[in-house]
Amino acid sequence: MSDNRPLAAAPNPLPPGPSTAGAVAQSPAADATAAQTLAACTIGATPPWGPAAARELVETLLDTDRPFPCTFAVAAAKKQSLRFGFIDSPHDDSTWGPLAGILQDYLATYRQLGKDTSLVVLFRPEEQPSTLDHYFRRFWSVLQFLHDGDPEPWPAGSPLDPEELWWEFSFGGTEIFVVCNTPAHVTRHSRHNRGFMITFQPRWVFEGLEPDTPRGAKARQVIRNRIRRFDGMEPAAELGNHGEEGNREWRQYFLPDTAEGKVPGCPFLARRDAREAVTAVPDGARDEAASVPAPAGTGPADQRRYTVLVNDDRQYSLWPAGLPVPGRWRGTGVHGGRDACLAHVARVWTDMRPARSLDRAA
Repeated sequence: MSDNRPLAAAPNPLPPGPSTAGAVAQSPAADATAAQTLAACTIGATPPWGPAAARELVETLLDTDRPFPCTFAVAAAKKQSLRFGFIDSPHDDSTWGPLAGILQDYLATYRQLGKDTSLVVLFRPEEQPSTLDHYFRRFWSVLQFLHDGDPEPWPAGSPLDPEELWWEFSFGGTEIFVVCNTPAHVTRHSRHNRGFMITFQPRWVFEGLEPDTPRGAKARQVIRNRIRRFDGMEPAAELGNHGEEGNREWRQYFLPDTAEGKVPGCPFLARRDAREAVTAVPDGARDEAASVPAPAGTGPADQRRYTVLVNDDRQYSLWPAGLPVPGRWRGTGVHGGRDACLAHVARVWTDMRPARSLDRAA
């Protein structure tokens, strides 16, 4: 979606490779410039397959012969305000660990990029794509994974039930509109990508584009017309306006591939403690702490003594006293019962964003 502001002139952030640049190959200098630009737009590590995957997406967004429907994404590509993250596999959840950090870092700085911004998380392209149903389940597994590990409370004004009118996925205390593209979308071209892909758009970027505003109404008209040309079909019936009667945001996240297709029920389940902040747990700490029995005669586990740990990102955690401190963590000198330690953490840990994110934002 776009607010229809004039687009600032900017070079293609990722110059096309030889496969799409006709007979003219890129010079070493151009390749170096493209690599530097991608590095500046990337959060986290860039795998060997990452540059090609990002370049392919940007070429699609900036194709003037076949305009991409989402003018908002096109504007972000032109302004170099897209941010990229890379994850190895949608099928192996053991590779998803970096995703929370990528999203946290983006949410710490996205407002500095302006309203034309999104975080695009690309997964390694597959030689043998899976089915649409499988990707649907994987998509919601990724969102559930993020939610289950979210250290910040679900926004107070946002419903927890996806079937409620104003529900939107949230992470890090921020409401986020989410879009999934897959290799299995072969008819609805605007939702196709050679690799599994998830785009995160904070709801803040849509402020001022409500459907009852002139800019919002115009943007929706432009996008729907572009969808008809790009996809060769009418816009999906699931597309609607946030808070509009009958609309459910989650249905727009993962669209069916055909006009006749139906979206399965939403499998997302909010945690019982979703409104509460969660303290960080050191790597490997959860399993080790759970395996340590309470000392004889001390009663329930919550009667044990704890020590408060902190890491280089100024994230805090409770750790059973007497156990070796895990790597990358150190003691703060604060010891005591669980409630006393949690009270100390609540006093000193007032901003849950990693220190590296805060330093960049300063």
